Amino acid sequence: MMLVLGVDCGNECTGYGLVKLDSRQELACIEYGVIRLSRQAPLSARLSTIFKKLSSLIETHHPDRVAIEEVFYALNVKSALKLGQVRGVAMLAASWHNLQVAEYAPLTIKSAVVGYGRAEKQQVQLMVGSLLRLKEVPQPADAADALAIAICDLHTSTTLGRQAV
Repeated sequence: MMLVLGVDCGNECTGYGLVKLDSRQELACIEYGVIRLSRQAPLSARLSTIFKKLSSLIETHHPDRVAIEEVFYALNVKSALKLGQVRGVAMLAASWHNLQVAEYAPLTIKSAVVGYGRAEKQQVQLMVGSLLRLKEVPQPADAADALAIAICDLHTSTTLGRQAV
């Protein structure tokens, strides 16, 4: 069994999702949601909130690793810097708990989950719901993206494990 915490970093809303791969190679959703951040709160307070929530999830569920999305591009430099800080805090939370961090490009995540790297958000949500046999499509999209990141990591590590044998 392997448990992965996927994190979809965002300045105002950071998604998280815990996905387990069992001995029968079946995926299961353990928990998912979002960390909502107030625009009015200072950046340092928002980063602290993310660190505390991710640390709490790690301490509660004891994942084997953490997976996050790589920064791909940003139209606004200020937004890109803030996103980088959020990603840094997510990496710090994982490292603080001695967990390895895997990073994946958005195209890689979508390809692993949907089979098409340019899939729309709704397609990702639908496929995540299907792969995890959820009764409803995971909402909001940030949480579904975090689940997709975890699924991508589980697929990737399983494939790499098979190739090593």
